[in-house]
Amino acid sequence: MSNFFIATGVVLCLFMLLALYRTIFGPTIIDRMMGANIIGTKTTVLLIIIGTIYGRVDMFVDIALAYAMLNFIVTIAASRYFAHHKNIRAEGYGVLHYTPTKEADK
Repeated sequence: MSNFFIATGVVLCLFMLLALYRTIFGPTIIDRMMGANIIGTKTTVLLIIIGTIYGRVDMFVDIALAYAMLNFIVTIAASRYFAHHKNIRAEGYGVLHYTPTKEADK
């Protein structure tokens, strides 16, 4: 049974790599936020699987719940930040996507 949980954990890590690609190379801020949120959710599930493998589910459930709550709060905070600034396009955020506007040239 332990081999099943280890294989499931490896598959989850591979799926996390796909979400990491979307987080790094996402065309919009929304794609990047969703990629980071998916990584956080899969990390929560991975913590539960690790707790099952080690036989300490009670301790790892507490850690996973705290991590899930932190992931939720950060997602809500980032969503409110970008909703307030009304700029969800890639331009202007990050070093790779900086494009000066015409107002900045004046």
